Amino acid sequence: MAINVKPLTDRFGAEAVGLDLAADMDDETFAGLRRAYVEAGVLLVRGQSRLTPDDHIRFSRRFGALEEHVLTQFLLPGHPEIFVVSNIVENGRHIGAHGGSKEFHSDLAYLETPSLGSVFRCLERPEEGGETAFVSMAAAYDDLPEGLRRRLDGLEAVYDYVWNYERKFLKLRGPLSEAQKAKTPPVIHPVVVAHPETGRRSIFLSEIWVRNFVGMGEEESQDLLNEVLAIATRPEAEYVHTWSPGDVVIWDNRSTLHRACPFDQANTRRLMHRTTIAGVGRPMAA
Repeated sequence: MAINVKPLTDRFGAEAVGLDLAADMDDETFAGLRRAYVEAGVLLVRGQSRLTPDDHIRFSRRFGALEEHVLTQFLLPGHPEIFVVSNIVENGRHIGAHGGSKEFHSDLAYLETPSLGSVFRCLERPEEGGETAFVSMAAAYDDLPEGLRRRLDGLEAVYDYVWNYERKFLKLRGPLSEAQKAKTPPVIHPVVVAHPETGRRSIFLSEIWVRNFVGMGEEESQDLLNEVLAIATRPEAEYVHTWSPGDVVIWDNRSTLHRACPFDQANTRRLMHRTTIAGVGRPMAA
């Protein structure tokens, strides 16, 4: 069947209408959905309340192999492919990753082979807040002043998961084990990349994990990072998604960034399930 797609913004993003992700999907339909996802960067599919964890995993695997997150304590019991994102506490412990990043990032960018994409499903949401904001880093590259674009071409960034975790999440989530640290050593990625499927140039930067640029100190690096992201993440460049239970959003970690928006974590509930599609190669310098 043909995919009915409508744009979310005039810069990026699309909504696929009339799909049932729990049903068997023929190869032609999935190819159309995947093409829409790659071209849009962010693809919304509403009305998926009957999706089970097994359905979620099965659909996600159509895109490729799935990652298991390093924070194993927040994997869904019986379904380790699903990373639980939630502020809910049961039996005295958080059932999911909480206090999620309010800064723009792409998932698992700190790995040697970053993830291809994520499939995020809403089960519960607060009445106010808790949205997810997205920006296109391909559109952001086009927006850069010529001088800044030349400055980024050929530059590489150092991603350091442990450095960021210990600054931001140590008190909130507890210490990483030595095994978790060993799985996430610092890695280096190019800043300007070519999308492996479209060839379009994009900025590959995640502010929460970039410690510095190669050949630059941390302070100078953070100043440059902030200058670039001030352009990339200005409010008029965002798509902010207000969740409803049953919404599924698939985003391309190779060309977009996202962040969690605040909500009342003490008095309301938010429950999300995420699968993460494994990357198939390191980011390619453009």
